[in-house]
Amino acid sequence: MAGRYQSVEVLSLTQFERQTLNDLNGKEWVKSTKSWFIINARPRSKKQLQHPAKYPEELVQRFVRFFTNKGDWVLDPFAGIGSTLIASKEVYRNSVGIELNPDYVETAMRYLEKFGNDMQSRIIPGDARQARELLHQSYEGHIPIFDYLITSPPYWDMLRKSRGGNDSVHKERGDKGLPQFYSNSSLDLGNITEYDKYLDKLTGILTSLKSLLRPQAYLTMVVQNIRDPDGIMRPLAWDLAAKLSRTYALRQEMIWCQDNKRLGCWGYPTTYVSNVHHHYCLILQNV
Repeated sequence: MAGRYQSVEVLSLTQFERQTLNDLNGKEWVKSTKSWFIINARPRSKKQLQHPAKYPEELVQRFVRFFTNKGDWVLDPFAGIGSTLIASKEVYRNSVGIELNPDYVETAMRYLEKFGNDMQSRIIPGDARQARELLHQSYEGHIPIFDYLITSPPYWDMLRKSRGGNDSVHKERGDKGLPQFYSNSSLDLGNITEYDKYLDKLTGILTSLKSLLRPQAYLTMVVQNIRDPDGIMRPLAWDLAAKLSRTYALRQEMIWCQDNKRLGCWGYPTTYVSNVHHHYCLILQNV
């Protein structure tokens, strides 16, 4: 698989001293700073449906356009089937993703081959815990300096938790024979059952990437607070923000709303259970 990659000699297309954060005009800048927004993803292809929790390219592009310039380098340590890489390539950014599941790696590579611009996109199979080693090997020592990191990690083991008997999208996937979780690997964060252990492992991975980012680079983590089947809400977004703020500066949050998700009848008629149709996009900075 390594033979399909090109060797990279240029470490970064931008200098550390940057004149502008992005190439947006004033009107575009203002529209991009609203703290909540609605993005309804495009329909997924048959192959994309093999991933149980793909986030949309439209979401990635919103942030990539704001936090980078054309030619910058974007990193995604939980690349999945390559949403970040595809979105970055479409708007003329270079990108690198790391992905544990080899099937997702193959899917991402096939999609990336369809784009003909000169931006470099590379997905590396492996565990994000070994990000520096994987990058060093893939780039033969010439690791790019990353200008931005955006990712959506596994939301704990939420995909493995029961939704009861309701007709959820998750249940429909099972009925159709589609994967309902990422993998059976012991390295998969989505298979960790203890919340605190999961949170520590995730934080460890994300903080270990600090040295790969240029000074003042921004990071965006797309996460969600989740409800256990026992009715307890786990404030994953807030807990992760608190832990990461020991390494990075927590700058802001934005809320991605999904307006086209089907409503489920949860808890009726005795227990309050909301339909969760929003995600937190945590904005941090490498200071």
